[in-house]
Amino acid sequence: MPGLNRNQMAWRAAQDIADGTVINLGIGIPVLASDHLPAGRDVFFQSENGVIGVGPAAAPNEADTDLVDAGSRTITLRSGATIIDSTASFAMIRGGHIDVTILGAFEVAANGDFANWDSRIPDKGPLVGGAMDLAVGAREVWAIMEHNTRQGAPRLLERCALPLTAVRCVRRVFTDIAVIDVTDAGFVVRELLPDVSVERLHARTGAPFTLAQDFKPLVVPPLPV
Repeated sequence: MPGLNRNQMAWRAAQDIADGTVINLGIGIPVLASDHLPAGRDVFFQSENGVIGVGPAAAPNEADTDLVDAGSRTITLRSGATIIDSTASFAMIRGGHIDVTILGAFEVAANGDFANWDSRIPDKGPLVGGAMDLAVGAREVWAIMEHNTRQGAPRLLERCALPLTAVRCVRRVFTDIAVIDVTDAGFVVRELLPDVSVERLHARTGAPFTLAQDFKPLVVPPLPV
């Protein structure tokens, strides 16, 4: 059953970004969130390579190869943006000056542990990058990932099987079928695609969950892949 595509997942995460916050976007799906921020919302996106004030992706005819985010995507700058060196960027991250970091993940546990790297991936080796610093230094961590692996195995688990990036830090998860909070009582499902039943969600999730009191359908606009 098809779920949300990458841009739709990023769009949904962007809707929860509060006005006036400083947000770090991880490599992969998270960086797309800067393209989908609701109009009029005043936010500073920080990129760990030293950009404070990342705007939407640059159009092909406006791309500057010297102006990129942490994933080497050519970007624009919002009004008031600044460029800093890597030392200052990580001092900002480690000093607790990031309100929310949105990171890609392989697995998230019911207690908030998460894994975003796997040394067993052929030809890549460990790729934890700056995620450990971000997961510890940011005031809140959100994860974006597909709900299941390509083999159909769950990524939301009672306990992570992969090496941990950080412990007890994830507070919200955006998947291709649901929006889920991580609470002291475990996973709480806030939104679910209308064509995915709760029973099917149980079958696709590797840990117990409850439904939020304000549980509602997950509805997103049509967006290109």
